[in-house]
Amino acid sequence: MKKIEAIIRKSKYRAVKEALHSVGVNFFSYWDVTGLGNEKEGHVYRGVSYSTSDIQRRYLSIVVNDDFAETTIQTIISSAGTGEVGDGKIFVSDVQECYRIRTGKKGGDTLK
Repeated sequence: MKKIEAIIRKSKYRAVKEALHSVGVNFFSYWDVTGLGNEKEGHVYRGVSYSTSDIQRRYLSIVVNDDFAETTIQTIISSAGTGEVGDGKIFVSDVQECYRIRTGKKGGDTLK
């Protein structure tokens, strides 16, 4: 099993969510996060323009079986990308085991 963690633009969340649902990823967790990066966002407050290095993003955490990891990654890339600096990152790590709390069963079938 693989854990896929993606940091994406908040404005692309809806497109990513719909794309993931269309390929069969029906469960994932997400958080609103703030980070620092190479992108500088400009803000206007009362007619005064200023920039900040704090960038608002959405953090997705998805666990899938090994054979479905590449499909999930490519779906995120295609639906979250704008081609501009600040599109985000995807991190992939191994998951040793998964348990379903309700039944106590373990393994990749618990993800379905």
